Amino acid sequence: MEIPYTVAERPDTGLNNGKIGIWLFLASEVMLFGALFASYLMMRIGATAGTWPRGDSILNVPLATLNTVVLISSSVTMVMAWASLKRNDFGKFRLFQGLTVLAGFGFLTIKYIEYSAKFHHGLLPSTNTFLAIYFTLTGLHGLHVIGGMVINGYLWGPGSKLWKTDPEHFTNRVENSGLFWHFVDLVWIFLFPILYLL
Repeated sequence: MEIPYTVAERPDTGLNNGKIGIWLFLASEVMLFGALFASYLMMRIGATAGTWPRGDSILNVPLATLNTVVLISSSVTMVMAWASLKRNDFGKFRLFQGLTVLAGFGFLTIKYIEYSAKFHHGLLPSTNTFLAIYFTLTGLHGLHVIGGMVINGYLWGPGSKLWKTDPEHFTNRVENSGLFWHFVDLVWIFLFPILYLL
């Protein structure tokens, strides 16, 4: 039995099932990160004057800036991968999708360097509330980067077989994985200034 609306748009929503599913999932992710951001802001506002450290006094702003450039660039390559499929250019899709996954590795490598420096200097989640929140938010974000890399890597590799039999369905899958990847980038765009610059 075939599941309806995996490719065709539903008449009631104008979206296929995959796109509805990814938007519902992203709504739950907004609530998760929104609650964590709100908790951070409440603790920061409620802290005694002069006790809350500035992010740029503890964290490595140049590395975080580089990571921001890497992640924003990966959003561009993700769009180019999807656009290549829309143009029926599978070779360029493989190139841009591979670059997206590599950018994810680059982001995690830079984050590893940053974490290692913190641990080396004894700056742990137990050091203070700010670092506890920093490691929670960036660690959870890092897990989302890994998840996105796994999905994008699968679509670049074994999952790409679907292109030969059902290219429209495959293109939709790439678009949905791209929506998740853009969400991960958007979360970082909020994390960077809130944690590192303020």
